[in-house]
Amino acid sequence: MTNFLIRLFIGKNNDATDSKTRGKYASLAGFTGIVVNLLLFALKLSLGILSASVAIVADAFNNISDAGSAIVTLIGFRLASKPVDKEHPLGHGRLEYISGFIVDALIILVGFELFKTSLDKIIHPALPTVGNITMILLIVAILVKAWLFFFYRKIGNLICSAPIKASAADSLTDVIATTLVFLSALIAKTWGVGIDGWAGIAVAVFILYTGVKSAKETIDLLLGTPPDKQFIQSIYEFCADYKKIVGIHDVMVHDYGPGRQIVSFHAEVPSHSDINAAHEEVDKLERDMHEKFGCIVTIHLDPVVVDDPLVDELRALASSCAREVHQEFTIHDFRITKGEQTYNLIFDLVMPADCTLCPADAEKAVADTIRLKNPNCFCVIRAEYPFV
Repeated sequence: MTNFLIRLFIGKNNDATDSKTRGKYASLAGFTGIVVNLLLFALKLSLGILSASVAIVADAFNNISDAGSAIVTLIGFRLASKPVDKEHPLGHGRLEYISGFIVDALIILVGFELFKTSLDKIIHPALPTVGNITMILLIVAILVKAWLFFFYRKIGNLICSAPIKASAADSLTDVIATTLVFLSALIAKTWGVGIDGWAGIAVAVFILYTGVKSAKETIDLLLGTPPDKQFIQSIYEFCADYKKIVGIHDVMVHDYGPGRQIVSFHAEVPSHSDINAAHEEVDKLERDMHEKFGCIVTIHLDPVVVDDPLVDELRALASSCAREVHQEFTIHDFRITKGEQTYNLIFDLVMPADCTLCPADAEKAVADTIRLKNPNCFCVIRAEYPFV
């Protein structure tokens, strides 16, 4: 069914990286979610009123909140796809994340209201009246929501959309919730035992958990998360093909919404290189990376000494001493100034974000280790954390 809808509404050009096609996928997901959840709301509300089941009624309102979430997601995608303007030179892509957070907030609100309603049902119990048709239709609702979960998950993964992935997670929670409602109805029908309120409490807990978890993930995207490791590895491998560039460091990736990334880094070139030739190489790399990865690229040219045995020896010393202090420490921007009998070693020290040492202590530890092995070396170290 999912593939059929994609062929029907997306067509042959189903490249999810294309902005227009991505918008079609989002529209398909949004409209499908609205229609399906409105139908389920009408179905469950009717069943809940007829059977006097608070769990079924609450589950119905869970579906109407899902329909509202789909509308918010759809609007968020439309706003996020707006082109750049004077007030937003980097585009509106992060509006998609904001819409995802609104979806999460709606899920949490529904869970809280359902919890209160179910608690009241426990305090004032009443046995629901459940017929065979109600049982059958609840099974149908479970199967429909299960399909919607796989539908959302496929499209969310195709276009890397946080709001649609959040909708997928919510749909899976709905499957569990409606299953609990079905079991409570089955127990009431078969044994005459009313656990309607307790089933509602369980459903509310599932909904709250999903909403809070999804909200945390969306907030992380807004705050800034590390880029995909495979993407960073691809950048290093891509740059390795440019022979005039001997290395890169200080890689930064700024995420302004899906399909809107800005990448910057330092490209190391031999210090004896012709500056014009090196600059031409870096310009070519920027253009090629934009074409390859679809991101905006800014590269800083960094000259490094590569043919001086003394510099190579002291660089190796500094690098090994840094790893001796912490196995994940690395160095870059290494250079030296020579005195008559001493050397000033100047470099940046990269330390992992979870390192227990503070930057000042890390700088001192590495400098002391170097001095211990070569008393003629004095260090000027700037410690920093990686951005990737």
